[in-house]
Amino acid sequence: MNFSHLKYIVEVERCGSISKAAQALYMGQPNLSKAIRELETEFGVPIFMRSAKGVVPTEKGRELLICAKTILAQAEKMEAVSKSTNEGTVGFSLALPRAGYISHAVTLFLRQLEGADKLNIRLKETNSLNTIGLIAGCEYDLGVIRYPLGYESYFLSEVEEHGLKARELWTYDCVVLMSQKSPLARSYELDSEELRDRPQVLSADDTVPNLNPEASAALMPVSRKQILVSERSSQMDILASVPDSYMWSSPMPRELLHRCGLVQKPCRGAKLTCRDVLLSQSSYRFTDNDRLFLETLDEVRRGIIV
Repeated sequence: MNFSHLKYIVEVERCGSISKAAQALYMGQPNLSKAIRELETEFGVPIFMRSAKGVVPTEKGRELLICAKTILAQAEKMEAVSKSTNEGTVGFSLALPRAGYISHAVTLFLRQLEGADKLNIRLKETNSLNTIGLIAGCEYDLGVIRYPLGYESYFLSEVEEHGLKARELWTYDCVVLMSQKSPLARSYELDSEELRDRPQVLSADDTVPNLNPEASAALMPVSRKQILVSERSSQMDILASVPDSYMWSSPMPRELLHRCGLVQKPCRGAKLTCRDVLLSQSSYRFTDNDRLFLETLDEVRRGIIV
């Protein structure tokens, strides 16, 4: 086995076709097919199932691909370390959901790094399934996934399938975010019926498994008027500028609410309980910076009042 063969099968999975993968790798299709057969012979299991539509990994093939991606990512990191001349660089990488309390903790964490000579900070806001893939592929060191409790078995099975380590960060009831100028802003508690005809801001690319309509409605009450938005800054701007709009959210720090001109309210008749979970590679060792961020995150979480 060599690294080239591992790169080959990862590229075939990405392309879904041996011919397309051969083009991307700038090699002949017969040579690529031969390399895959040799690897399958070496492992003693078929890696791909071939069909008229292309190729898809077998069950064992998916396990091998996860290992291949991990090996390749670690090899790239080793090469980067050997070539690096950036001694003293503060590194940190995190894939996270669109969560105000987490982004606020990131900001406070970065303030504590102001004295560092060199920084290499990478942040990516994305949905939970993408985060699982990013951590499994060693593209980011840490990730936070979010899911309603009704989806827990689905997401934890995905985490287990990718061989990742999971740790609960927070379980909470979602709140309703809205403008300070909203007609409902002075209410201590909202009723779900009051939201039915108001524009609801939703994240456009959140990915969750399909449930039956009754179960979905129970987990995520949805208005008849929907505004799908991908970027969190645009979501906050819409909420602040369109007084009738609202959004289900994790509870947010008071400082962030004040800055965005928003309020958060609990809601009767609709309870959405979510859990945020920290992910990392099973073999990953937390750095001092990782621990500093998690301590900051815990402080932010403890200070939130709904």
